[in-house]
Formats: sequence, C-alpha cells, structure tokens
Amino acid sequence: MGRLLSIDYGRRRCGIAVTDTLRIVASGLTTVDTPKLVDFIKNYVAREPVDAIIVGHPTTLRGEESDSMRYIRPGIGQLRKALPDMEIIFFDERFTSAIAHRAMIDGGMKKMARRDKAIVDEISATIILNDYLQSRQYNI
Repeated sequence: MGRLLSIDYGRRRCGIAVTDTLRIVASGLTTVDTPKLVDFIKNYVAREPVDAIIVGHPTTLRGEESDSMRYIRPGIGQLRKALPDMEIIFFDERFTSAIAHRAMIDGGMKKMARRDKAIVDEISATIILNDYLQSRQYNI
C-alpha cells in the first residue's frame, strides 16, 4: 500500500503532507514554491510509493468553489499531465488556514514563527490529509 500525499495549493507556495505507509497518520513534509511543485511531486513519487494525491479544494461557506480555483485548476492540470496514472482527488479545505493558526497558538509557537506562511501552508496540508483520512474511515 502506498502513501497518500496532500497539497495545500497556493499562488506562491504549496504546503505538502504525506501519510505513513499504513495510512494511519499524516504529517507535514515541506513547502514548495508553486512553480517547482510538479518537479517536486514527480521526484517524490519516483522515490516513494504514492497511491493518490489529495488537493485542497477551497470553497465558500455556501459550498461553492472559491475564486482561488482559477489558478489551482491549471496548476493541478499540469500535475495530471506529468502523472497521468496518478489519482488526484479534490477535498474540501474550508477553514484549514484558521485551524492551522489555532494549532500553532495552542502548540505554543512564538508569534514570529506563526508569521511564517510556509509553516501555515504545511500544517494546512496536514489538516487536509488528516480530514481526508477521517472521512474515509467511515466509508468502508
């Protein structure tokens, strides 16, 4: 069984998280500049078995796609071209940045460290992946 990988896609950078090989827990992997995302993912998938990529799907409170999808969709399209056999799944990411900030505060992270948006993106990717794992737990 391969890992699951998640992406919190952003204009400037993308947070990335992965599961362990048993898909029990997700943990942050890194943050990558958006223009380098496809190469990073291709290299990672060449080294590690990955069964699917979960991409944060930004939606409004009404459940409609947010404006961010206009730059996410082409970026993920490039990823689909580079990895045509890889399953890519969009998963609701509402409130992940707010939850990430709250987790940083609750974890005792200093104010200066919390300003590092790369850390927020990586934590957001981890939250997306953990939420995805929990949603699958009850869909057996």
